[in-house]
Amino acid sequence: MKPKDKSFLNSYKDNPDRGFSERKMSQLNLRGHLFSFEKPCIMGILNLTPDSFYDGGRYQKSSDILGQVKMMIEEGAHFIDIGAVSSRPSAKLISEKEELERLLKPVSEIRKIFPDIYLSIDTFRSGIAKIMVQDYEVDIINDISAGELDKNMFSVIADLQVPYIMMHMKGNPENMQETPTYGNVVKEVVAYLAEKIQILNQMGVNDLIADPGFGFGKTLDHNYKMLGSLDVFSLLKIPLMVGLSRKSMIFNLLGNSPDDALTGTTAAHTIALMKGVDILRVHDVKAASEVIKVVEKLND
Repeated sequence: MKPKDKSFLNSYKDNPDRGFSERKMSQLNLRGHLFSFEKPCIMGILNLTPDSFYDGGRYQKSSDILGQVKMMIEEGAHFIDIGAVSSRPSAKLISEKEELERLLKPVSEIRKIFPDIYLSIDTFRSGIAKIMVQDYEVDIINDISAGELDKNMFSVIADLQVPYIMMHMKGNPENMQETPTYGNVVKEVVAYLAEKIQILNQMGVNDLIADPGFGFGKTLDHNYKMLGSLDVFSLLKIPLMVGLSRKSMIFNLLGNSPDDALTGTTAAHTIALMKGVDILRVHDVKAASEVIKVVEKLND
């Protein structure tokens, strides 16, 4: 399915530097409540996987999971993003059955104990999305593939009428870092997301968030080109989320490891916020809350 109206794409390709004066959509409908993006927000990461690149295996027991969610909420998280499939480079995909089994008990417990927190599920599978939204009152679906890995995802999101995060990824987690190439990474990622927005809008989906996909089919140079050009993504006129937390673009540049990459992450978050990002998806909520306070002071 292709968008009928390519005026936005053609306009952007003809004049990618046109002004950023038009305001982005600044609200999402979350369970009947309007959530405003007047200030930057934080999405705390909860990985239920044994093999994620940074915190894999840390949150397997209920006490550890609930304790981490409690801490993230207390430190200022607006959303909790729960993932049960590792998307690190070269990761092997697990079955849908195993993904669901990893999610059911934790999501049920989190929703029961923290009924007011907004929950996001990090999945590219429409079947998982449907169960999580309909049976577990999940608020947001976060899809690393923007519908590419499950062709039913867009129609399911349209039926569910739930906010949807679409991320740009070249390839899939198993092959995305095998010599990714672009003519102009910023132009191509913006155009890709713009096309997805038009398709979803035509299907009646309007509560959307864009994620440029740092580290997903991009080299180190691609990532920093995008970081320095995040203001261009305001052309999409929807909230922008970034996932920079402790990623290889930081620790490879600094010559350390994910465990030692918090300082670099904070620097990258500062740049992203000054470029107009709306949501930081993070492992370290307290540090992200502090950098938001500092950057927001500049706007007082």
